[in-house]
Parts: sequence; structure tokens; C-alpha cells
Amino acid sequence: MSKTRKRDISIHSNPEFTGLELTSPGQYAAGTPAIKVAFEHIYKEMGIVRGLRTLSHMNQKGGFDCPGCAWPDPEKRSNLGEYCENGAKALAEEATTKKVDRDFFSKYSVEELSRWSDYEIGRSGRLMEPMVLRPNSIHYEPISWAEAFSLIAEQLHSLQHPDEAIFYTSGRSSNEAAFLYGLFARAFGTNNMPDCSNMCHESSGVGLSETLGIGKGSVTLEDFNKAEVVMVIGQNPGTNHPRMLSALEKCKSNGGTVISVNPLEEAGLIRFKNPQEVNGLLGSGVALTDIHLQVKINQDIVLLKLIQKRLAALDQQGQQVFDHEFIKTYTHGYDAFIKNLGNDSEAALLNACGVPSHLIDEVVNILAKSSKIIICWAMGLTQHKNGVDNIKECVNLLLLKGSLGKTGAGTCPVRGHSNVQGDRTVGIMHYVSKNYNQAVKDTFNFDPPTKSGYDVVHAIQAMHNKDAKVFIGLGGNFVSAASDTEFTAEALQRCELTVQISTKLNRSHLITGQTALILPTLGRSEIDMKGNSRRHLTVENSMGVVHQTKGMLPPASSHLKSEPEIVSGIAHAYFQGNHPVDWLSLGSNYDLVREKLGQVVQGFKDVNTKSKDGGYYLPNNVRCLDFSRLPNQRAQFSITQAPKHKLDEGEYLLMTIRSHDQFNTTIYGLDDRYRGIHNERRVILMNPKDMDQAGFAQRDVVNIMSHYNGVERKVYGFIVVAYNIPQGNLAAYFPETNALIPIDQFADKSHTPISKSIKVSLELRS
Repeated sequence: MSKTRKRDISIHSNPEFTGLELTSPGQYAAGTPAIKVAFEHIYKEMGIVRGLRTLSHMNQKGGFDCPGCAWPDPEKRSNLGEYCENGAKALAEEATTKKVDRDFFSKYSVEELSRWSDYEIGRSGRLMEPMVLRPNSIHYEPISWAEAFSLIAEQLHSLQHPDEAIFYTSGRSSNEAAFLYGLFARAFGTNNMPDCSNMCHESSGVGLSETLGIGKGSVTLEDFNKAEVVMVIGQNPGTNHPRMLSALEKCKSNGGTVISVNPLEEAGLIRFKNPQEVNGLLGSGVALTDIHLQVKINQDIVLLKLIQKRLAALDQQGQQVFDHEFIKTYTHGYDAFIKNLGNDSEAALLNACGVPSHLIDEVVNILAKSSKIIICWAMGLTQHKNGVDNIKECVNLLLLKGSLGKTGAGTCPVRGHSNVQGDRTVGIMHYVSKNYNQAVKDTFNFDPPTKSGYDVVHAIQAMHNKDAKVFIGLGGNFVSAASDTEFTAEALQRCELTVQISTKLNRSHLITGQTALILPTLGRSEIDMKGNSRRHLTVENSMGVVHQTKGMLPPASSHLKSEPEIVSGIAHAYFQGNHPVDWLSLGSNYDLVREKLGQVVQGFKDVNTKSKDGGYYLPNNVRCLDFSRLPNQRAQFSITQAPKHKLDEGEYLLMTIRSHDQFNTTIYGLDDRYRGIHNERRVILMNPKDMDQAGFAQRDVVNIMSHYNGVERKVYGFIVVAYNIPQGNLAAYFPETNALIPIDQFADKSHTPISKSIKVSLELRS
């Protein structure tokens, strides 16, 4: 047998600088610049006529769901367009006319492509047909669908145990595809179903489940219209969820107050120029944030404890600040919580969070008089060692105020990818649910596995140890999204087979196992036909609404298959008809998939009819104040611990961030115009006083190192940029800095990587 050739693959992006330009940070989001940039991307990738026609169907009833974020659509949709700048970029990226075909792969080896930047790889174009990278080869070559499915089936059959396979899911897949994928993994015999939620919002799911009994938020979009206070913590909606700004604008117009909590003051929360309003196009727009609390990285618990401590003092003075009737009726653990709150010194809390005392007093005075409070958050809270406690502390504040189960109040974890929440709802989970397993057995007549599987970080460790040998990815860019980039890359390269179900080329197609497959799939915007019938799929947004999505563009290639067809094709090739499930029927008949889904998952009965038009809300126990699944049948107060980051001399706390020209690992361009950074991604934001103390000047080039458990990790060549960020804190873009995050450093309970609080040091590049 010939020895497998080791491919000369570059794991990191191209480190060359692209010409940094700096301007003053922006003071507003959207407006005419957003329209201009959106149309530039549409014109360049799709053509203006085709692009505008397609945009008019995005997020509309009867149209297709944006392939970007999961922000919900209003019941009444705008005739001018129900999308944002970054939604237009996401569509342009997916519906580009550029093609990655067999000629492309014949021209470029994986070795050469791996030396391209993530931006260059992503701009290559749409994948056209199934491709295989065989052992000893450095070029992908075409393969038929039948042969690809057979190759996967053969490799799965060769495994000694089902747990040697990993079934990863990205948040872009539909409910139907995710349900089938999870069904196949269970039928195969494993719960190894890591998903992108493990890397982002798993802390939300764990924290909310343990305190409120459901791992989702409780608010609806309409609640923003009635809220007295909206707290936006650890989130940058202007870049990551731009349509949320419209909801905040409505809150402000109805007399509500917006409080932002973040180490960076972001343009989108300073002022919003709604491009669909005259004041947004020609006027000054609307000021959104009333109070900005510039908290130090990962000191949100400390800040919230200080706020609650001062609220408790007012309540004890007889001002009726807390909703004691709500607390008595619906909660457990109040007395212990209040007693523990008294253990914290105000001075210590104030010093740790870094927020001026008078601003905290302003927030306390507002909250004391309010009961309709919404708390929104994203990865700024979840991606820490204490990520779960961060969420629990937010819940504590809402419980004190009785701000649950009423209009204009509740929890709002703002999910990233468009159906990451739906994937989990329909069964993508590495842990075992006895109720789910029983429903699968009753519906499909087989016994699902009862052993918990791997989440993302443990799946990577298993592949690295060769305890897992096959990796299948339903969407996503796993190697770039995961922490500890070099370790993750080595793990994938130790696999016997890696399979990527994708629309576009990304770095995970280049960091592969001995054999690799690319299975190209339809995009969200493309027509999905079966015979003469046009099929639709469903997704779930950030607030639990399940609705239809139906593409309208001709497929980029006649060789593309839908995700349900691909999953059912793999399953059929593996079982060859020797299984209770009729996989091919499910892959072709989405109505049948939804019928079965309704038999397995609560809330999906009659989904075929209920998901039409604007869709419907799934059951949510918090909205009706039903905490029967929790201890004492009550919502739980939590006693949390303040985080402690012991920094040695010369160490800083680094948080990874997105640029405005980016969605997750997809890079649309090289500008971050809201932060005044243009034509460069390899930058590190640093407080000017820290720069002076360290002897750094603007535009110095540094290497960044992290040291955990005696191991040094280093990324090379980042330009220092003076920025308004708390002393001792740094910020830099991901995925470029993911290599600094150790694979074994993650949140307690949720195992979410510590991407927002990495201890690092800097050295001048010689």
C-alpha cells in the first residue's frame, strides 16, 4: 500500500498587510452609506437588476429567509425592502455569478489555495459539483453523487464504533435538513452532534434552562415597542444584527430608554439613521443609547451585582423597587441571593468593573422605576469561562423586577446564524433527551443511542486523539470558526475522511482528512424543485417563530442538491434499505419530513400549514410563567462568582470581535468603517495609555502570544491602533486570532470557548 502524501498546507490566512487606512470612528449606523455599500456588493456579485429583484423577496412573506442573522421579521413587512446592509452582502455572497468548478480545482491545488487569505478564498465563487480530494493528491477532482455517497457509506461501515464519526451542523441549515441529519446520526448510533451553538450561544442555553426552564429567549419583536428599558449587553447590533436597530428606534419613539454595556462604544448604538425614513436619509437620525457603560472585559457580573446592590438598598428603604409579589409567587432562592449580595464590597465592585459611579446611579434610578425591562446579549457575555453565570446574573435582575411573562419585558439572547436556534429545537444536540429519544422510537421504530456525544471542543480533541476518524459538516467553516486553530487543523488532518456540505469555498475545504469530499448544496435564495413542484423549507428565528423560506433564483448549477436530499442520500447509501426509515422518501418529500417532525418535537404539529405567511410562535413556558419543570416549580435565583483574571506584568485581556465587513467567518471586505479601520484586518485595538506604558506607537507591528498550561500560542504581524477601550483590554478580529484560544479553555458547563477573554502579551515584531 502506498504511503499517504503529506500535503504542504498553510493553516493561517495570508499574513501580508493590505494597506491600513484610519479615520475617526463612526457616530451613527446605516443611512445612505449603508445603501451605497449594499448596492455595490449586489452589483459586483449579482448584477443590479437580478440583485434588486432578489432583494425584494428576501425576508418577505412567501419569499426566502436571509442567509445571515436570525433577527425576526415584523408582521407587517416594508415594501421598500426587509433587509439590512449586511443581509444584502450575505445574499451577494451566496448568489454570486462566480464559479468554483472542475477547471478551478484543476488550476489551483489545495496547497496553493491554502495560502490565500480567508477573504480571497471566500470570493472565489459558488461550488458547482461534487468533488473529491483523494490520498496522495493535491487537487480536487469531480466525483458523481452516487460515488460520493458510496464512499461515505463505505467509510462509516469501516469504523469500529459509531462514536468514531462526528456529525457537525452549522446554523444555516433548515429545520428539515437538521432534523434528518440528527435522525441519521442517531440511526447510525451516535450522539456526536456538535454544532455552531457550542461555540457561540451554548452558555445562553445552559444558563436560561437552569434558571427559567427553556434555553431560548422569552421576548417577541413586539415587546420592544412596549419596553420601558432595553439593556444591550455584550452585543454590537449595528454590525451583527442591523435590523435590531429598527426595534430599538421604535422603543425610543415610544418613550423607552436604551442602556448599552460594552467595552467598546459602537456606532450602531450611538445613533441610527434609518434608510427607510426621511430623517434617516436626510436628517440626523435617532440617538439610541441614553447611557453607555464602558465596562471592562468580562466584568459584566460585577457591574450587574453593583447595580442590584444599589437597587436592593433602595428597596430596603421602602421604595418598592423589587416586585415582591412576583418574587414570592414565581421564584426560588431570593433570600439566599440577597444575603450573598451583601458579601460584596461596593468599592471592590466599582474598581473591578471600571464604570464611573455616577453612571451606575443613573441606571439604578431608571431601573428602580421600571418593570418592563428587556435584556439583550450576544457573545460578549457567553464566550467566557463564566459565560453561564453571566447569563444567570441577567436573569437575576429580571427576576428582581418581575420583568418576565409580561408585555415589553424578558430575556433576548440574540442568536447569530439564521437557523442556529431551529437546529437545536429539531434535535441537533450532543446530550441525551429521554423524551426526544422516546418520540423518535415511537415515530421511526428504532432505538436512539443513550450515551452523550461530543460537543465541539471535545469532538476536536477526539479527532486529534484519533478516537474519531470521520468528520461530516452540514454547512459552516469549522476550522476557522473553532478555537485553537493549529490544534483543530491537526485534528481534521488526522481523520480518514472529511466531508463538507457547502455552498461556497472556505478554508475547511483545504484543511482535510486523508480523503475529502465537497458536496455542493442549494443556497437559501435558490429554487428547490422536485419534478414540477417548487418546494419550501422552514427555519426558526431568534424569538422562536417558525416560518417558511422559499428561494426564487435558478440554481447556480444543475449538479446541486438540497441539504435534505444530500443527508437522505448518505443515509440510504449507508443502510441500503435495511432500516425502518424510508430515507429517500423523506429526502424528496419535505411535507412528509414536517409531518414526522410534528410527531417528534413539541410545537411542530401541523407545521405544514402553520408556518405559512408570517409563521407562528413555538411554545415558550416563560411567556406564560410556567416554571413547572424546575426545582420547586419556580424560576431560580442564582448565586454567581465574580470572575478573576490574574494578569501578570505585560499581560492584557483580549476579546475577539467582528468587523463590519464580516459575518461569522465569512469576510465580505476589508473595511470596518464604523470603527474607522479600512483596508486591513490584521489590527489590534489598544488603549493609548497602555500603548505609552508598553512603549508602542500607532501603527507599530506586534506579535500576540497567549500562555496557558505552559504552552505558548502566537499569531504574527498585527498593527497597533489606538482606540477607546478600557485599560488592560485589547480587541482584534476573528478568525485571525482564534489560534490564541486553547482548546481546553472554555466556559463551565457550556464548554463555549473563551473567545472574549483571552490572556495575552505583545511583542514588537523584529
